[in-house]
Amino acid sequence: MTRTRLWASLILILVVVAGVAWAWWNFDLRWRPRVIAKDQAQIARILDTARWVSPGGRGNRLYMVAYRDCPSCLRFETLAFPKLRAAGVDLRVIMIARADTNGLIQSTPAERATVAELWLNRDWRLFERWMAAAPAEAWTAPGLAPADGDVSRTAVIQAGRAAVEALRPLLKANGLEFAYPTLIWWTKAGVMHGCACQDPRGYGPVERELGA
Repeated sequence: MTRTRLWASLILILVVVAGVAWAWWNFDLRWRPRVIAKDQAQIARILDTARWVSPGGRGNRLYMVAYRDCPSCLRFETLAFPKLRAAGVDLRVIMIARADTNGLIQSTPAERATVAELWLNRDWRLFERWMAAAPAEAWTAPGLAPADGDVSRTAVIQAGRAAVEALRPLLKANGLEFAYPTLIWWTKAGVMHGCACQDPRGYGPVERELGA
């Protein structure tokens, strides 16, 4: 009987420890940003040479790679952008017109025209007008030159796609799987961090690290 009670106590302790470990992982560890220790210079060069748009800011840089119809990107912009801007974070948004995949169209002519314009002229107000259009399909890129059929603007679209493809393996080597939106920033201590922030539970650590 004593041995049975001992085994029961040990099993109970293991169950409690496993439960605590799972809770720690589920509510804390899984949402922590990844430290980017490898290929920092190459990643920074890709981000900085991409034609990001920004409202300005004197704080830490935060790059976000996104596309227009990405629900998790829109959610991050709605919930986190106001806090980050209030904290003076230097928001830098890199918009992408995704390539078609397996015959499925991933972008529209209006989207490609707008992305090309953002890359060429880096107009934050245009970005805000585009984001404010609802539904997204209602956006017709008024007054913007088409990207389709324009060699230079098509090249800009391809440059954005190439930047994403270049980032994927570099981030994966740091344990971060690229997804939209992918966020990359430097902490106040100068450490490069990243997050594929598709879930709002990942926003808190990003905001805290950037002082928002």
